[in-house]
Order: sequence, then structure tokens, then C-alpha cells
Amino acid sequence: MTFPETIQYLESFINYEKILLYPYKESLRLERINNFLAGIGNPQDSLRCLHIAGTKGKGSTCAFITYILREAGYRVGLYTSPHLSDFRERIRVLSHKPQATSHKPPIEFEGMISEDELTDLVERLRPAIEKYNQKSKYGPLSFFEVYTSLAFIYFKENKVDFAVLETGLGGRLDATNVVNPLVCAITPISYEHTQKLGNTLTEIAREKTGIIKSHRSEVTGHRLIVISAPQEDEAMKVVRKRSIEVNAKLFEVGKDIRYKKTDRGFEVKGAFGIYPNLSIRLLGEHQIINASVAIGVVEALRDYDIEVGIDALRNGLYNTLWPGRCEVVSRNPLIVLDGAQNVASARVLKQAIEQNFKYQRLFLVLGISQDKDILGICKELDDLADAVILTRANNPRATEPAELAKYFTAKPVRLANNVREAKKESLDLAKDEDLILVTGSLFVVGDFRDDKV
Repeated sequence: MTFPETIQYLESFINYEKILLYPYKESLRLERINNFLAGIGNPQDSLRCLHIAGTKGKGSTCAFITYILREAGYRVGLYTSPHLSDFRERIRVLSHKPQATSHKPPIEFEGMISEDELTDLVERLRPAIEKYNQKSKYGPLSFFEVYTSLAFIYFKENKVDFAVLETGLGGRLDATNVVNPLVCAITPISYEHTQKLGNTLTEIAREKTGIIKSHRSEVTGHRLIVISAPQEDEAMKVVRKRSIEVNAKLFEVGKDIRYKKTDRGFEVKGAFGIYPNLSIRLLGEHQIINASVAIGVVEALRDYDIEVGIDALRNGLYNTLWPGRCEVVSRNPLIVLDGAQNVASARVLKQAIEQNFKYQRLFLVLGISQDKDILGICKELDDLADAVILTRANNPRATEPAELAKYFTAKPVRLANNVREAKKESLDLAKDEDLILVTGSLFVVGDFRDDKV
């Protein structure tokens, strides 16, 4: 197979990231991927996994954990979704760099699986996939299930010390939830995918906390450790109840793990130590919360006799890159990309923009998927913008720009049929002292980032 043929093959599987409506509980069935993995030797069982769920901040938290552990000398597999530009971004292995090269700036998507490696993996796994799909009583594998399986095999073959896994949708029925994690983390939970996960924070939290499971003690004699970001009361009740039900040890940011901003960054008082003089490149106080969760996860590894020093923790946090999240890609004019796609994320993005940037006018380039809280996102960002350019990503779930226009009536609004048009229009309008904010969807951010207007 060539690499284009590999991509074509992967895209032949049903991809729920591109489907607006489907029966959630009937479509996502752990029995299917469990059954398939058993047939190929359960590669996930050889991995020491750190499993992250939540509504916002999952990817950033995974990145912080990975870079800290890499800095401590470990070989770390990182599995995240969705991607911005390339399938391969989802599967990465990061290894500690020799001291002589550590002064170099970090590389975007460092350790990404190569085209040849992905092609080889798919070629080897394809017979097992097709044999399984012909006989499966649970239906054919989805794109996410196939890709998750590829990640497990890749991490096993690369002999990673840890695998850091971000859930896709929810948690309880997510394909990543076949692992036996050492530590789980729950990032902030808010309203998201309500048609599938539920209409209340309690229902959504039950899906997210489904990654908190009791079987860890049966395997190693250790209790599962859970780190939670600050939550709304309704969601925190579910996190605490679930942890008690499975006899997991719960540490909460804001209670057991505390952070405070300082003149030069921030410091964290963790469960096992105080970590001063910390700084991160990712913008916004919400990223300090994500970093605090990551510190809690790394600290929890002490329960497995794994200690990470302050230098590795400090350097790992600072070296963390997570493109597409309050990412500055130009200075004149300022262009900021952020994949905020729910109300809570739009709110913290707005705060980050107001606290970190100075500009004359703000041009909002916005595209939102149909299954999101469109009204809520638009209300959060409306008063931030001086003018709005509405567009749509190259994704079947995208909302038509004309449909978005009804939520902006008090300021200039322009419609662009695609992100390329929106990018050109924004660059034509903005002067050097202005700011262009591209948001509403990681798919929009990815399209904007890739386009070479």
C-alpha cells in the first residue's frame, strides 16, 4: 500500500466524528473493540496507561503529562483526537532528548508516527480487521476503533514506558476505555454532545467518569488514583460518587492540589510537594488548571514507586506545545487560533484574549458544528468582536454560515463559503494593529492553519 492508499482505507470506515446524528449507545459498543483486540493479542494490556476524560482541556492535559514524563527520561506514547491537519498527529511517541539538543525549541507534533510506519501497521492489521468485520456479531469496526487499535500496537512495539490516552467522545463507551489505567484524570465537565451524553451535567459526568473502573486493584494490588479538575457541584458529586463506588483514591484540584498565580508564572502545592517558579507557553488561566491536573497525575505515579523531579516537571511544562489552542501564528496582524467548540471553552477563550492581547479591532472568524450549542457560543463571543466572518469547515457536520448569521445582528457580518475565503477576507480587512481570532471548531482551526493564502 502507498500512504494515500492507507489514508483511503482508513477513511473507508464509519467515522462518527463526521456524522451528526447516530444512536450513541447502539453505535459505540465496547464489546466490539474488546472482542477485536482479544483476537490480536490484547496489545493494550502490556501498556502502563494514564487515561484522561472531560469536556475541555483533555488534550492540553495529556500534552502536559507527556512532556513532563518525556523530560524525566521516559519514552511516552500520546494518543489524542481529533487532529488538526494529519491523521498521524493522533499517534505520537516522545523520547527524552540528549542534553546537547535540549535548548532547541520544541517541535510541533513531535514524535508523530511516520507515513511509512502507519502504512506498515495498516498493512499488517488489515487481514485481522477484514476477518473480524466479516464475522463480528457486534458490527464492523469504526474508524476510531481501528485507529485506537493501531495506537495500542504502535505503543507496544515501540516499548513505551507510559501511554497517555485522551478519550474521544464521552468515556464510558469510548474505544480507549478498554485499558486498565494506573491513573485517571477528569478535566472540567460542561455541556457537550447533549444529544448523546445527556441533557444534564449529572448525565454527562456519568459518561465521562465511566473511565474510573475498579479492576486495577485486581491486577496490581494498587487502588486506582483519580485526579479531578475543579468541577461544577453537580458534576463533582458524580466524580466523588464514582470514585467511592470503585474504591479509587480521588485528589481534587482546588482542594488537595492547589495553584496560585505569581509575578513570574504560578506555583502548585500538590499532594506530595510544593512546585514553585512554574511557567507554561499555553495562554489562559484554564491552562494553569490543566497543568495542575497534569502535576497531580504525575505525582500519583509515586504510588507505583515512580518519582519525577522538579526540574523535569518545570521543563516539561514549559516545553509543552499544543497547537490550535490559543495559538499565535502571526503578529502583524495578530492571528490567534483556538478550537473552542462549547460554551465553557468559548468563555475561557474570551478571558484569555482579554487578559493577554492588546489590539485595535478584533475580527472573529467563526465556524461551528451543527451539534454544538451555537447560540451559547455566539453569545459568549459576540461582544468580543468588532466584525464577524462566518464560515464552515470542510466537514459534513459544519453549520452553514447563513444559519450562524442570525446570532449576530448588531455588527458587521460577512459570509464565507469556506475557510480559505474567510482567511483571505480577514487578512484583507485587518491592519497590523488588529487581531484575527479563528475559533468555534478544531476543524475550522485546522483548515485555517493548513491554508496558504
